[in-house]
This record gives sequence, structure tokens and C-alpha cells, in this order.
Amino acid sequence: MKSETNRLEKTKNNRTLCPMFDLKTYMTERADWINQALDRTLPPPMEHPTGLHEAMRYSLFIGGKRIRPILCMAAAEAVGGTAEAALPIGAALECLHTYSLIHDDLPAMDDDDLRRGQPTLHKVYGEANAILAGDSLLTLAFEILAQQPQGAQLSLELAQAAGSRGLAGGQFEDLAEERQAQNREHLMRIHANKTGKLIRAACRMGGISANATATQLEALGRYGEAIGLAFQIADDILNVTSTQEVLGKSVGSDARREKITYVACIGIEAAQAEARELVKQAITALNALPGDTEPLQALAHYVVDRLM
Repeated sequence: MKSETNRLEKTKNNRTLCPMFDLKTYMTERADWINQALDRTLPPPMEHPTGLHEAMRYSLFIGGKRIRPILCMAAAEAVGGTAEAALPIGAALECLHTYSLIHDDLPAMDDDDLRRGQPTLHKVYGEANAILAGDSLLTLAFEILAQQPQGAQLSLELAQAAGSRGLAGGQFEDLAEERQAQNREHLMRIHANKTGKLIRAACRMGGISANATATQLEALGRYGEAIGLAFQIADDILNVTSTQEVLGKSVGSDARREKITYVACIGIEAAQAEARELVKQAITALNALPGDTEPLQALAHYVVDRLM
């Protein structure tokens, strides 16, 4: 932990001397810290039941940019806290996010064969084991949070984002709206719950780790809501415009399933414009924060830069 603290301090000092913020290096570095934290936290693959622990690790370590934990750490720093204090919280967020992806990919839900360019977990380990691996990662997320100084507040934040009024509810409505008439009001609610609530929670949980004020948490929440919706709009667009090799998962699947999407509702150009406007709103929300908001600003732009 001491060497990790030193690395954090060196990075912080180097960044203040650098006139241009290097988002790519920042994200790579933070993703590496998260991967190391996850490796330390998860049961080792040789621990019984070995197959279950192997399956949990398979889905966590086949890739991913670690956007939610990176946002969590950046939010902590934006209110005067440290990335180090937010690091285990970021690991919990990634466990819960990965659980949701495992379950989303199941035949009973989105029935996807690829995730991050690799076969989905149920294709490798079977459906029953995929369900159990997802359940185990969900449980582990709250085990991690229970060990943090603000464990009760952090657990409440994540539970509210992940349940029927958040991620799970958004997935339910997403499935229910397949082959239904495109309705923008329903679409916004689905996206806000399925994607936005967890991103909002990631930002607020970073602030909680730094003992942020209520006003600061509200600003982080507004930022997270805006980029969460922008992120999902970008995903809708990329499902139409990208390739399987670039995206790491099936493209064109939304249209095949007749899913309700921003592209289907308002078209690609209008969807792009809406995503850009949401990024502006997110960055405006950061004006209320006292710390270094440059990483959060860059991460907001990254959401729509993926479309270029």
C-alpha cells in the first residue's frame, strides 16, 4: 500500500507540471491500479470452488476500460480527497458492473455471444455457472463496501443505483420495450436507470470517500447523470456505426431485436447533438467543486469522442 501511495503522489505531482492533460495515460494508469486491487480482493482461482472463482475472474479480467472506478477516483480528487481512499470503492463498483454484464449477456436476456472481444461467460462456463459468478460478484461488491469507513452510506448509494429503481429496473424495461413503438420518454427512463444511475453512484461514492458536502455530492450527481445518459446514447450510436472488432461485441443487435434506442427515436445526427449537449451540462456541474476537475472534464469529453 505504501508503494501504491508513492505512485499516486508521483503521478499527481507530474500532472501539475504538465501543461496538457493526458487522458489516455491517466486512464491506463488508473485501470492498472483497479486491476491490481481486484486481483488482491478476489478469491484466488485455486481456492475452492475453483470453477466459480475462475469464472468470476474470467469476466473481470477479459478487458474493460474501468470507466466507473476511474470516475469514482476522479470524483474523490475533485472534492479534495485521494484516489487511494476511493480505490477499493472503485473495485466494488467494477464487481457490480461486471455482474450486470454477465447477467445481461445470458440467453434469457440479451443472448450475446461476445463481450469485450471474447466469448461471453455463459459460452465458456455454462449458464448456471455464469449466474452464480454474477451473484458472487454482486455480493463481493457489498462485502468490500462494508469494510470501508463510510460503509453504510456507500452501500446505500450503490444499492439504490443497482436495484429495481436503477440498473435492474432499467434492464427489465429495456427487455419489456423490445418490439414496441419507439417512445422517447420511456427511452430516457430506461437509459437513466440502466446506465445512468450506476455512473451517478460512482461519482457520488467517490465524493463520499472524501467526505464531500451535500452541495458537492449534488454537483457530482448532476455530472454523473448527464454523462451516464450521454454514455448510453453513444452506445446506441456505436451499435449502428461501429464494427464488432472495434466495439468488442455484436453490432446491429439493437435493430435486429427492435430495441428502443436513441438512434431509432431521433436519428443518428440528433442523438450525437444530444450527447454533446449532455457533456456540456456535465462540465457545467463541475463548477461547484473545489478540487482538480480536469480529469472529470476530460472523461466527459471522452464519452462523445468515442463517436469520432
